[in-house]
Amino acid sequence: MQCKTRAIVLKTINYSETSIIVKMHTELFGLKSFLVRGVRKKHAKINPSILQPLSLLEVVFSNKENCQLHSPKEISSYYQFVSLPFNVFKSSQALFVNELVYRTVREEEPNPYFFNFLTQSIIALDKAKSNFQNIHIAFSIKLTRYLGFYPLGKYCPETPYFILKEGHFAKYKPDDELYLDQPMSQTFDFLLRIPIEESGSVSLSSDTRRKLLENIIAYFQLHLIGFGNIKSLDVLTQLFHS
Repeated sequence: MQCKTRAIVLKTINYSETSIIVKMHTELFGLKSFLVRGVRKKHAKINPSILQPLSLLEVVFSNKENCQLHSPKEISSYYQFVSLPFNVFKSSQALFVNELVYRTVREEEPNPYFFNFLTQSIIALDKAKSNFQNIHIAFSIKLTRYLGFYPLGKYCPETPYFILKEGHFAKYKPDDELYLDQPMSQTFDFLLRIPIEESGSVSLSSDTRRKLLENIIAYFQLHLIGFGNIKSLDVLTQLFHS
């Protein structure tokens, strides 16, 4: 059956001299892999630039049951980036977002709520004219809603510490160091609750931003088996947190 769906590029892999495999998160089918033939030729029918990570596409293909590698009939952009690929700060944030999603999302079933969240986050980063330095941090916190370890409770004088192992705000800090102190817990909670577009309203020093992001990555590592390290974190540290 031929289908048309919106899709977000997550990863490309060279397949032959002229073809690539593109892994995408689709709106209607979850994760899908596509063999795009001839895209590396000099006069390719499909412009390779639209297959960059986090590109927002429309794909037409035959959705064959039990098929692991689909051949697209048509691929086109439905949203044209205005700044993301051309701004080194935004592109580094996009690299981080892409790696985070690729490492955590394994669903082969549709999840329209997650798809819309990811789409809106990408567009928000692209459209932001200023104060976008916290978008990747807010995104990573909000992503936990779709991964099963969304923070419980909220910051308040009675529960001023966020406990990374337990995933909730608590009255007392634990014996180990796997928690956020009071100021960082308050910032974490605020970024959790405001729209991503407004995350720039939070004023953070470069050191606080770096420590907060490192703790968020530790939170992922504690709750996702085999999560590992985020390679793009070094790039972000050099640009935003040094």
